Amino acid sequence: MNSTILPNPDELISAMGASLRSNLVDDPILIGIHTGGAWVAKRLHANLGLTTPLGSIDISFYRDDFSRIGLHPEVKMSEIPDDIEDRSVILVDDVLQTGRTIRAALNEIFSWGRPAVVQLAVLIERGARELPIQPDVVGVRLNLDPSQHIKLSGPEELKLTIMKKHL
Repeated sequence: MNSTILPNPDELISAMGASLRSNLVDDPILIGIHTGGAWVAKRLHANLGLTTPLGSIDISFYRDDFSRIGLHPEVKMSEIPDDIEDRSVILVDDVLQTGRTIRAALNEIFSWGRPAVVQLAVLIERGARELPIQPDVVGVRLNLDPSQHIKLSGPEELKLTIMKKHL
């Protein structure tokens, strides 16, 4: 596999924080999607100086391709530490590609209650959308070849890499 290093994720997260800050409502609940989205959410939570607890969700049981890929061996527990009913939620993920992960995350969030509004913040937005899901805040938009995918390494030092698969 060949790889290319992308911009510093912490710089992208700072820009995302500035964008969110301009429309921030009182006491939003920030929820990151395991694994990369949870890493980004943790840094974004600190960047925004939020006092509400940080949440994280694992969407494994809500995936629409569950029967094809089977159970992921490391299912993590979802934690939403505050009541989300009629609250503002900021959902965070590392990469938005097809929209299927976000659809699954929304299903999980609504199983906890009905938020007043859900905003979507993603570190990377790339093409290949299969569902009509658009982010409210984006770190960077990339148009990649379908044979490429993006990997976020972490959690201590976040690093983005574009990987090209050789067939």
